[in-house]
Amino acid sequence: MQLHDDRRLAWSEWGPVDGIPVLFCPGAGMSGWLGFGASDVPSLGLKLIAIDRPGLGLSDPHPSKTLSSWVDDTREFIQTNNLDNVLAVGFSQGAPFAFALAGQGLVEAIAIVSGQDELAHPHLRPLLHPDVAGMIAAVQQDPVAFEQHFSQIATADGLWQLIIGMSAECDRILYESETFGAAYQRALQEGFSQGAQGYARDLINTFSLWTVKLEDITVPVDLWYGGLDTSTVHSPDFGATLASRLPNASHTINPEEGGSILWTKSRDILAKLKAHVSTP
Repeated sequence: MQLHDDRRLAWSEWGPVDGIPVLFCPGAGMSGWLGFGASDVPSLGLKLIAIDRPGLGLSDPHPSKTLSSWVDDTREFIQTNNLDNVLAVGFSQGAPFAFALAGQGLVEAIAIVSGQDELAHPHLRPLLHPDVAGMIAAVQQDPVAFEQHFSQIATADGLWQLIIGMSAECDRILYESETFGAAYQRALQEGFSQGAQGYARDLINTFSLWTVKLEDITVPVDLWYGGLDTSTVHSPDFGATLASRLPNASHTINPEEGGSILWTKSRDILAKLKAHVSTP
């Protein structure tokens, strides 16, 4: 669709046309091409909608993309498409974008799955991996230089290797399987199809202090983490601090799952999320 400022906003969708809309905020550097739960959404009466964040995939860049501008774009998308009872899911780096939608009342409930935490928050500083702590400090010191640097060096292949390197064995088995691995890498290639600028700007927005205050989010938030998740950029305490900051959160840690719980427990995640919406 064409936004009011003439930028193009692109998305992928799965499920029945009249299904309850679930806005999916994908992980770092990914287009919306790789969804989840495609075989589950029809029977659940849901429509999964994965928007390409500006500068990723087929969505035009925003000249000064922030979490707030993302909310504005999504509000326009919801209004133009006449969506009601909207839900959202944020995976990994998509988490702050889903939180931003909840903070502005655009959605009825959200699920945060293997979500990136507000890593710049003082409570989390002692828990961060040294490499992540260094990146947070670099963003705080000079965000313009950090963004320029990552715009020049980041690639889809490099991000893929980083993801694999940070993943637990149970996650690598899925991620490196022939079909799924090719699908994940396609989403990354599409995410970087306009260059690395969109990804670099997302890093700035998600590694800084967030503009949404979690303590003020009143809609239900389902937190989902796998106890075997070894990613250093997800929540360092598997969502414990997030749960303590959110007024209306449920917190699930599955000890037998890793960061790929979005795909291994898709139906459970979607069914619990749908239960927050009362439909006739």
